[in-house]
Amino acid sequence: MRAVMFYDAHDLRVEDIPEPKAPKPGWVKLKLAYNGICGSDLHMFTDGGFTGNTPTATEENPLTGETLPIVLGHEFSGTVVELGEGVEDVSIGQNVAVRANVSCGECAACRSGKSNICRKQWGFGISGGGGGLAEYVNVPAGNVHVVGDMDLGHAAMLEPLSVATHAVRLSGALAGQTALVGGAGPVGLFTAAILKAKGLTVIVSEPSQARRDIALSASHADYAINPIDEDLNALVVRVTDGLGADMVFDAAGVGPVTHQLIANVRPGGHVQIIALHGKPLEIQVAAELHYTEATFSGTMAYLPEDFEDSIAMVNSGKLDLEAFVTKRIDPENIVAEGFDTLINHNDTAVKILVKTSRD
Repeated sequence: MRAVMFYDAHDLRVEDIPEPKAPKPGWVKLKLAYNGICGSDLHMFTDGGFTGNTPTATEENPLTGETLPIVLGHEFSGTVVELGEGVEDVSIGQNVAVRANVSCGECAACRSGKSNICRKQWGFGISGGGGGLAEYVNVPAGNVHVVGDMDLGHAAMLEPLSVATHAVRLSGALAGQTALVGGAGPVGLFTAAILKAKGLTVIVSEPSQARRDIALSASHADYAINPIDEDLNALVVRVTDGLGADMVFDAAGVGPVTHQLIANVRPGGHVQIIALHGKPLEIQVAAELHYTEATFSGTMAYLPEDFEDSIAMVNSGKLDLEAFVTKRIDPENIVAEGFDTLINHNDTAVKILVKTSRD
């Protein structure tokens, strides 16, 4: 079968590899349809794999037993074509999306209902064990979510959408409140769209004109402002009658943006950190914690219920994912039309989908 293989930084190859065998007990085999290109894929392409998670050419991932090369891709959808022994909750022929991380089910996090922060988890397309940029893959039945008649390109976007769904759920957002989202990359735009669908007034802070236009043209934000050239604080004061935003969402992962968001949250409001910061973030404890009494929360990936909520939102018509699709490409063009666009012209694109099926 055709697959996009990750060998090392700047070394992706479209190759023919063996098709997975019959799934083991508790697993299912999928014929894949689409895979979205993610920021994690960009990191692997530019900088190499993730230390302690991605194997090397000589060192196996301890959980998957694989070494490089591995099949890339973890935002994927497909159709169930074969069931392993004991699988009862999904059926052959059903269209599904897949949670990308496989947790252990035994650690303290898993037993606490927080499988998203399992310390023994591994991820498709990052750790080995298969990936979404292929024609077929075997996955645990517990990781698949039936999507009904949803466009399978849209279904491949449920993975990043569920990251935003999880963050919004943790924030406690309620209709009638005002939310400020810093950063309008894919997850930031998804966050804004979910908040808007829930009935909040949404302000997006983003330097890129193209991404601000997407937020406004798709009606996923009420206001979109360039915080470099415009006065964000003045806008928040005007929209909230001087109270400040009920909650702010950091989808940028850049210290100055985070501090600007904190400065615009109301007293006793909530700060939700979604983006992974590449550098340590210094918080001014007195000014940004004590004097605001704001609550702070981090977020990591998603839980099964976040996937189900995302599916329900899309299938209900409350959220149109096509507005986020920049283009759909073939695997052979993944570098020239996918990675190059997202790395060198990232303000022109949101989600680029790779069509993995030959049909």
